[in-house]
Amino acid sequence: MKNNSKKRVLCLCRAGIIAALYVALTYLAMLFGLGKNAIQVRFSEALCILPVFFPEAVGGLYVGCLLANVLTGAAALDIALGPVATLAGAVGAYLIGAVIRKKNIKSFFFKCLVPIPTVLANTVVVPLVVYICYTAPSEQTLSLIPYYALTVFLGEVISAGILGMLLYAAVEKNQKYLK
Repeated sequence: MKNNSKKRVLCLCRAGIIAALYVALTYLAMLFGLGKNAIQVRFSEALCILPVFFPEAVGGLYVGCLLANVLTGAAALDIALGPVATLAGAVGAYLIGAVIRKKNIKSFFFKCLVPIPTVLANTVVVPLVVYICYTAPSEQTLSLIPYYALTVFLGEVISAGILGMLLYAAVEKNQKYLK
């Protein structure tokens, strides 16, 4: 097999593994009751730092979020928009990673910017989905949207920010074994 073909197969397999991990970690969070509370902590969102190291992770995260939302019985709008938010965060992480690689940045502070696109994308999209799809019509008031935004933000800081940066450190330390 040619070297280029091997690389394509490796990238496709890695994207599939990332998608499967996203689904499995989403189920794990739900098993612990963390996926549907006011502050949702989806362990799978930690994976959104992976595009810094593996460009193919962008597609894997999109497919993983789509599958996770379908398999967990999410509302149609959640199935449509949730993966878009994950995709936006993954692309943002990839772009930050490109700057880190190009400029050979070693600063921990700059690396902490990696989860921010994921946190922001979900903070914008998910509260609207929760309001439209999961709030009883009799309880819908626009004042709930800032509350939902705050709770989604906090959950994303925990999952994409804290857990994501722990994963970042582990992957960075062991990157030579992952190529």
